[in-house]
Amino acid sequence: MGAFADRLAAAVRRHGPLCVGIDPRWESLPAAVRASVAHLPPPEQPGAAFEAFGRRVLELVRPHAGVVKPQAAFFEQAGPAGLAALQRLMTAAKELGFVTILDAKRGDIASTAAAYADAAFGPVWDADSLTINPYLGRDAVEPFLTAAQAAGRGVFVLVRTSNPGAGLFQDLVCDGQPVYRHVAAAVAEWNAATLGGCGLGDVGAVVGATHPAELRELRAALPDVWLLIPGYGAQGGTAADVKAGYRADGLGAVVNSSRGVTFPFKPDDASWESAVVAAAARAASELRE
Repeated sequence: MGAFADRLAAAVRRHGPLCVGIDPRWESLPAAVRASVAHLPPPEQPGAAFEAFGRRVLELVRPHAGVVKPQAAFFEQAGPAGLAALQRLMTAAKELGFVTILDAKRGDIASTAAAYADAAFGPVWDADSLTINPYLGRDAVEPFLTAAQAAGRGVFVLVRTSNPGAGLFQDLVCDGQPVYRHVAAAVAEWNAATLGGCGLGDVGAVVGATHPAELRELRAALPDVWLLIPGYGAQGGTAADVKAGYRADGLGAVVNSSRGVTFPFKPDDASWESAVVAAAARAASELRE
C-alpha cells in the first residue's frame, strides 16, 4: 500500500490539491435524486439519496480531484441507512482511485479512542485518513497514531480551524504562544517519525483558509506536515488565501471545498451534474494556479 503521505502526494501530483468534501443535505439534493428514492420507506430515503448523490459526485469530480472527504455527521443524521451509505461510498471512492479522508473529528481516551481508530482504519470505514481532535491530550491522540501507523494510514489533527469562533480557545496565549502553536508543535513531533519518500509525513494538520496569516505562519513552522485546508469557497477563503499553504514543490496541502463543488445548483436544476463538473473544474484550475 505504501505510506499514506506518499499516496497523498501521488494524488496531488496527478490532480492538484483540490479535496472535495461530501456533506449531503436532504433539502439541497437534486429533486431528481430525491424522487428516485420516493418508493422507499421514509426512514430509508435520506441514506439512499445520499449514496446515490455521493456516487454520482465521485464520478463527476474524478478528473479534477484526487482526494475526497465525506463528512460523517450528515450520514449519521440519516440513521442506519445513512451509515450503510457512508460505508458503501467510502468503498466506491477507493475503487475509483481517490484518497479518502473520513471527517469525523474523533477525540476520546484509552479504549474508546482505540475503538474509534479501529473503526476508521479497519474494515468498517477503511479510510485512508481521519480527522481527530487533540483537546484531550497525548494519551487521546496516541491510539489514533498507533492504529494509523500499523495500517499505513494518516490522521489530520485540528490545529487552527476555519470557523468564526475558533479563536475563543485556539488564540489563548500560554507560555508566550497561542494554544494553536502548541498543538502545531505537538503535530510536528508526532509527524517526525513518519516521513515518506515525498518528504512529508502521515500526521497532518487542519489549518483553515479563513486565517491566511496563521496559514503562512504554520506552513513555515511545519515544513514536512501535510495541511488539510478547509474554508475555501463557500466559507469565504480564496485561492489567493491558500497559496501560503503549499511548499515550494507544490505539495504539502490539500484544499477542501464542499458546498462550493457539490451544491452549485438549486434542487430543481435539471443540469445539476454540469454545474458540479464546472465547479470542480474551476476550483481545480484556481488552486493549480
